[in-house]
Amino acid sequence: MWCIGQITAQYRERMYELCDLYARGYNPQEPVVGVDEKSKQLLATPRGALPAKPGQAAKEDYEYERRGTCNLFVAVEPKGKHREVAVTERRTKADFVHFVCHLLNTVYASVIVLHLVLDNLNTHFASAFQEVLGAEAAAVVLARLQFHYTPKHASWLNVAEIEIGVMEKQCTGRRLADRQCLASEVTAWQHRRNVEKHGINWEFTREDADQKLGRHYVT
Repeated sequence: MWCIGQITAQYRERMYELCDLYARGYNPQEPVVGVDEKSKQLLATPRGALPAKPGQAAKEDYEYERRGTCNLFVAVEPKGKHREVAVTERRTKADFVHFVCHLLNTVYASVIVLHLVLDNLNTHFASAFQEVLGAEAAAVVLARLQFHYTPKHASWLNVAEIEIGVMEKQCTGRRLADRQCLASEVTAWQHRRNVEKHGINWEFTREDADQKLGRHYVT
């Protein structure tokens, strides 16, 4: 169930900006990429499991063993039909900065500006890059980034949430015992999704927002 915060003027401004951003024509030199994190609890099955068979799901005993937690960074380009997922031990400022730099230096090495859609987590701001990289190096990176923030309590406006939902259903929403196993499974899932060119067709417009949410607007 979504929890929608108070729809103030700032909320509407950010919501409209994101709707307009998603509605833009595809520009490979200025791709729009949603980024978000997902915490994952690592669980082992001490008694083992019966493997899946054609037409039958794998069967696990109710008993499980906790093996700690880790983090997944998820980036998805809805119109470019590409996603990148990284498994990390934590989700600190340094982890986030290094993930974004990885995007800039590999997948988006030739783009002019990378438009990032983000929530308001304290690691998601320009100050994190300055703190981790230093002012001079951060300036080089930030010159190629443009941040677009969801309203508070409005993560549903980040396309990365959609991709995380798909990932949970198809890959990570089951017991995985360690980071290595999780990373291997996620890499295979990501590769298949990219090869098959799965994108996200965002259809929610500012007009839809006014129609569906207008009665809740506050000044």
